[in-house]
Amino acid sequence: MAKLKLRGKDLRQIGYPEGPVISIAMNIMQREFKYSTKEEVMELLQKILKAPVEYENDAVLGLIAQQLIPKEAIAGNVIELNKTGVPVNIFGSGAIEQQALLQMDQAARLPVSVSGALMPDAHSGYGLPIGGVLATSNAVIPYGVGVDIGCRMCLSVFDIDPKSLVQREHYFTTILNENTLFGSGQQFPKPADHEVLDSHLFDEIAILKQLQNKAAKQLGSSGSGNHFVEFGIVTIDEKDEVLKLETGTYLGLLSHSGSRGMGASIAGHYTKLAKEKRLLPKEAANLAWLDMNEEEGIEYWLAMNLAGDYASACHHAIHAKVAKELGQQPITMVENHHNFAWKEMVYGLEGGPQELIVHRKGATPAGKDVLGIIPGSMTAPGFIVKGKGEVSSLASASHGAGRKMSRTAALNSITQNALNEILAKHGVKLIGGGLDEAPHAYKDIEDVMKAQKHLVDTVGTFYPKIVKMDGTPPKPWMKRDGE
Repeated sequence: MAKLKLRGKDLRQIGYPEGPVISIAMNIMQREFKYSTKEEVMELLQKILKAPVEYENDAVLGLIAQQLIPKEAIAGNVIELNKTGVPVNIFGSGAIEQQALLQMDQAARLPVSVSGALMPDAHSGYGLPIGGVLATSNAVIPYGVGVDIGCRMCLSVFDIDPKSLVQREHYFTTILNENTLFGSGQQFPKPADHEVLDSHLFDEIAILKQLQNKAAKQLGSSGSGNHFVEFGIVTIDEKDEVLKLETGTYLGLLSHSGSRGMGASIAGHYTKLAKEKRLLPKEAANLAWLDMNEEEGIEYWLAMNLAGDYASACHHAIHAKVAKELGQQPITMVENHHNFAWKEMVYGLEGGPQELIVHRKGATPAGKDVLGIIPGSMTAPGFIVKGKGEVSSLASASHGAGRKMSRTAALNSITQNALNEILAKHGVKLIGGGLDEAPHAYKDIEDVMKAQKHLVDTVGTFYPKIVKMDGTPPKPWMKRDGE
């Protein structure tokens, strides 16, 4: 196989600025990715250019990213973290890695922090850890929300005998294959027509204007990694007054994905602005915030909410296509999102309740009687839950089982035979998906649910049976650890 060859001209054509970054990038890519295709490497270089803060801590790519991040032109000294942090309640602490605990401690010591919580599915990320919940005073942290803004779960429940998933497996497999689209950068040939794309914000906020056309072509698609669309069996053991489903078994369609390239671009752009305005110690740099009274903070808030609406529209488009193929409408839907920030009244604080900005990165709202679904893995059950509004968790719960193994570790330690065995054991058909998403890489969802029994009540269960994920082999940079 021919070794990779790059020219400075190649990097300039995709927007790399003149300077040392070009020679540094060429050297690193030709050394570390010498057997990758030029197309793969150029795609990675574009990703680094678009959101360098995502890669600045990467052991290999960080040097390129650091050249692209503007040097903070801030008068005055570094904003120091407080010596002691605000209260943080941790759920399931025994199964949470040390790095995630350290990241939560840093977030708790920000001058704008008021209260925090860490969910039992937590693991390390950029800025806030995945599973981190942070309430701040009049400040929003782009990397406290995350890259895939508004990522969510959406469940449609159909009054169809779930036995048909086995009896007509080919039929349901075909429905998933023909009505979903997966993969980083993937888009439909024709742009979608949806009211979310008509928002006036696309004309009023410069970064959004640049994203509108691609967003139209990606609406109704899903990303890579842990995103999925799957058929399964919904079981209701006892009728719940909020869910309002009779006892029995149903056919369910469950999807997990977010705001596609739109959310990532918004996150990268406003994190850069936040870091230019507020210089924090290096270890906490990704926790830079925007004030809600300043133009950038207001813009980010509007863009974030639009990205959340867009993510929801993507799910509804998928579910509408599948419902049409099935020939019936769902009898109910459950939808909940994470990677978002909310303005909420927070209780249990010294001095009384306050309206704060509550960031939930890889954590979902669990207010009193708020419905949601917490998935396990491609073979483990998901749980339809009802929030208890627990003050100590900032009315939050986990967004899933959470990884116990990085993608790199999973690819290096899990075999295809091991994956095939566990799929067969649970009677699950997998379309696409790789070893980095094998059930072995995730925490035990039963343990996670036990750790948050004071946060949510289980009102139903979802058992995956036909699972569709991105079938593209992981690209070189996707094998690295990260969010």
